[in-house]
Amino acid sequence: MWLKPEEILLKNAFKLWVTEKDNEYFVLQRRRGYGEGGGGLTGLLVGTLDTVLDSTSKVAPYRILHHTPDSQVYWSIACGVTKEEIVQHWDWLQQNIMRTLSVFDSSEDITSFVQGKIRGLIAEEGKTSLVLEDDPEKFREALLRFEKWFELPPEEKLVTYYSCSYWKGKVPCQGWLYLSTNFLCFYSYLLGAEVKLIISWDEIWRLEKTSNVILTESIHVLAHGEDHYFSMLLHLTETFVIMEQLADYAIKRLFDKEAFQGQPALSDPLQITKRGLEAHAKSAQFRTFFRLPKEENLLEVHESFLWVPFSHFNTLGKICLSENYLCFASQDGSQCHVIIPMREVVNVEKPDSSSRALTVCVRGKRALRFSEVRDYQRLASTIRSRCGISASPQHSASSETIRGECQSLINHFEDNPEDVTLMVGQKDSSKAVSTEALMTVFHPQDVENLDPKMLKEKMKEQSWNIHFSEYGRGTSMFFTRKTRDLIVRGVPEALRGELWMLFSGAVNDMATHPGYYTELVEQSLGTSTLATDEIERDLHRSLPEHPAFQSDTGISALRRVLTAYAYRNPKIGYCQAMNILTSVLLLYAKEEEAFWLLVAVCERLLPDYFNRRIIGALVDQAVFEDLIRENLPQLVEHMTDLSFFSSVSLSWFLTLFISVLPIESAVNVVDCFFYDGIKAILQLGLAVLDYNMEALISCHDDAEAVTILNKFFDSVTNKDSPLPPTVQQASVGNNDKASHVNVDISELIREAYEKYGNIRSEEVESSRKRNKLYVIQTLEDTTRQNVIRVVSQEVRFSASHLDELYNLFKRQHFLSCYWTMQSPALLHHDPSLAYLEQYQLGFQQFSVLFSLLEPWAFCTTKSTLSLWVFRLIDENQDGLVNFKEFCCALDTLYSGSFTDKLKFLFKLHLPPAFDLPEDGVIRKSPERGRGKVDLQAYLKQWQNEILKKEETIKDLPRINQSQFIQFSKTLYNIFHGDPEEEPLYRAVAHVTSLLLRMEEVGRRLQEPSSPPEPTKPTGTSAAEESSTEEASSTPESSDTSSSHNSQDAGPDLSEVEWSFSFEQVLASLLNEPAIVSFFERPVDIQAKLGQAKVAQLKLKANK
Repeated sequence: MWLKPEEILLKNAFKLWVTEKDNEYFVLQRRRGYGEGGGGLTGLLVGTLDTVLDSTSKVAPYRILHHTPDSQVYWSIACGVTKEEIVQHWDWLQQNIMRTLSVFDSSEDITSFVQGKIRGLIAEEGKTSLVLEDDPEKFREALLRFEKWFELPPEEKLVTYYSCSYWKGKVPCQGWLYLSTNFLCFYSYLLGAEVKLIISWDEIWRLEKTSNVILTESIHVLAHGEDHYFSMLLHLTETFVIMEQLADYAIKRLFDKEAFQGQPALSDPLQITKRGLEAHAKSAQFRTFFRLPKEENLLEVHESFLWVPFSHFNTLGKICLSENYLCFASQDGSQCHVIIPMREVVNVEKPDSSSRALTVCVRGKRALRFSEVRDYQRLASTIRSRCGISASPQHSASSETIRGECQSLINHFEDNPEDVTLMVGQKDSSKAVSTEALMTVFHPQDVENLDPKMLKEKMKEQSWNIHFSEYGRGTSMFFTRKTRDLIVRGVPEALRGELWMLFSGAVNDMATHPGYYTELVEQSLGTSTLATDEIERDLHRSLPEHPAFQSDTGISALRRVLTAYAYRNPKIGYCQAMNILTSVLLLYAKEEEAFWLLVAVCERLLPDYFNRRIIGALVDQAVFEDLIRENLPQLVEHMTDLSFFSSVSLSWFLTLFISVLPIESAVNVVDCFFYDGIKAILQLGLAVLDYNMEALISCHDDAEAVTILNKFFDSVTNKDSPLPPTVQQASVGNNDKASHVNVDISELIREAYEKYGNIRSEEVESSRKRNKLYVIQTLEDTTRQNVIRVVSQEVRFSASHLDELYNLFKRQHFLSCYWTMQSPALLHHDPSLAYLEQYQLGFQQFSVLFSLLEPWAFCTTKSTLSLWVFRLIDENQDGLVNFKEFCCALDTLYSGSFTDKLKFLFKLHLPPAFDLPEDGVIRKSPERGRGKVDLQAYLKQWQNEILKKEETIKDLPRINQSQFIQFSKTLYNIFHGDPEEEPLYRAVAHVTSLLLRMEEVGRRLQEPSSPPEPTKPTGTSAAEESSTEEASSTPESSDTSSSHNSQDAGPDLSEVEWSFSFEQVLASLLNEPAIVSFFERPVDIQAKLGQAKVAQLKLKANK
């Protein structure tokens, strides 16, 4: 590898380096301790120095130096891992540089020329792969070490590396941590003790920052049941963020593809960089905080002051700019932030350069003044360009035009204030789509009603109107502490839909997709899928006590919204609990708004909740358990197993408490959820447990605890609700209410914010990421246990052997996914399928793994024979083999009787295994888990499996001449390399000859009248000769020449088609003790599994 020329001193270098070659201008050196005669204490010391110190020499045992005769200064210009590599560089210098150097007069010119040439070579090499790295030179050195130490496939992309200590027991090993796209690797070498660690990201169960007495701060990794600790990291937080991103990337890409497909920036594993991961993490945090669509990315961040008109002072914060939004968040604890869509900006003005300020004018006669912006001119031009505003305000004509347009827009919005909140540019909704919230239709407010509850409702509305006048209304409203206080007190019924749209960010989705919902409704109308069937079944179970859903109006609106979403997102389709949530949304929002609110909940606020495995809900349950341990220690002491709270709280998270609380109370919870996200649900859950602490501690079993919580929820009321009793939800336990004092929902929410409001959203997101690894791996472990339980009933492998086989099978599946964007294995993996169908291997993956595990080494990777094995065990002929099919084949070869093994080999040479298409291509299976399920096909398959009887040897068809010749060759391949190879070959030749003579005699007996034909013995001898020749041929030559030999034997035997039954072949082989003892010889399964585990990754690397 060429190196950036660096000056070195050779005063003490000769103690560590030995000169191998030299000439007038260059020296080739070898590191002591490497190569010939380099062992002993010197090798140990040098190896230790090379690992601990950060220098090129610590891995490259060879180097080339440049010098001139009249100078004592040497320059390192190349290094190499092997002697061949460094000699190649040396030869290039001799051929391309040495002749040129003679024309220079001075040493300085020679050195300058050499340095320029080397830098040019480096620049040429790094044009593609290293341009995105911060320090390409150092990264090239690290990449060299990474490739040498870990011997991973060349496609594996190194992302970054760090110096750190790895704790092996109680002893720290100083070394290097390498983070690549698919692996976490560590290497250390101290006084002859080498520590090498390779963990794939998809095997990690836990990844967290920890600290204890010995380790002040470290990173804890749990994989394969083992704990690994990394400490002494100079940039621990940065390292952890990168590790977290890579682990999350692997989980999404390999296990949870539904979420992954929405992230094209990370779709190519060969293009992942440290800078890209950091940017991705910041963008995700930015989108989560400001509730922006997933397409937005954080482009620029500027520190500045924002003039806050209602407080009359400048607040310090950061301007965050994305493709379509200008956002600001304060940093002085005032919890003030504002979101300005670019479509709302009408002008950007610069008062004067002295204040480094700019003013952003938005619709509705509002302006935001940012001051002390370091790069205010560039920011102003960026905003202008993104808004399509003229970048030259000096031209009065264009300025006047802009002002005129602004004034006309302002006048329009003053006349039509509803357009401010719901945006402009939306197409007229279809007449089939409801344009009113159901609550306004079924419960219109009586303006003249002077009921105390209605008066209080009017007071709430007045409070919000005052808030709007001070802080703004619509998308560019300021969000402050006062906003949260108003939310906690309860949102008035008339404003609920508008505020839900604003706080959730759904208002932006709807504004940027005009007419989208109407088109979806029209496209999805009349479609029939599994999702639509489930929707129809659940329609009348959605808030059945509410008048709105006792009529066709509400039911039809609910059907349209749920069907349109299932059509938009078939990955999720429809999941139970979506109907309950959508029902409540439709009460307070118009139909199209309810649709976009559902999109915001399913795709942003509650990611991965509404799919078949409800991973998101399980993750948040784990977060909830962590918060219980932290905030309710008394409860933890009494109930050590917190899984009870997970099972109880599942409905809390899935339905946002709507399923357990009366509707008039539940909507207050939904208010807080749309403002604070999942944090609000977690806080309320803690408050509920805290309120019932004493009762829960005194209960004796889970059933009693469930009863206590149910009674509590029944007692929760909303004393301020203006809804009439006919609309309010009837409590389940009315008869038992005397035992429980009524609890007001506003008081409960206020208590939740007071006690647990210090929970930060950033901590919740971090905990989500940490627990997601554990939840996914737990689900994967459940899959593994179920698969092994099913397969163990069919095979004779022990449970531990099956466990290792499953790990190898799953790893082989992932090896084909690590380095490609569109792997067929990734397409076939569907977590929603039955356990056995989740991981399957195509032919290429299967052939590699089978060649590592089969006992006789007769199948080379991608050989014709492995193709026949694949086709034989692929029972449903879908081009994929599952774990059960794979294990049954191996079980036959390892533990089957002589007859079973022979029958397996015999069937390899019968259709469908032997009868290949001309091009040898295997049919690919159709995509699974998509579209409508063919239930009839499944029922037919199950019926066939039930009726399938045990196959006997008499059921096997006869084997013809070409199949038999290939069968003989397969036996030769199996015996090749065995210590008893010669006797086994002779035995096969003898059996072949005997069978052919038996067939000849049988034919003569069947046709006594026909004269003997001279061609028959000739044909027989030809087949015998063919068998004898094959006995001395290698498996490779016999395998490749199969078609040729069968064609040679064909002309002599063309007149007579002979064949054998399995009984004939079995009986003949049973008479050969050498063959019988070979097949009955026990095979060390454990040794085979160990070898396969080591060789699996290296086999991929050496391809």
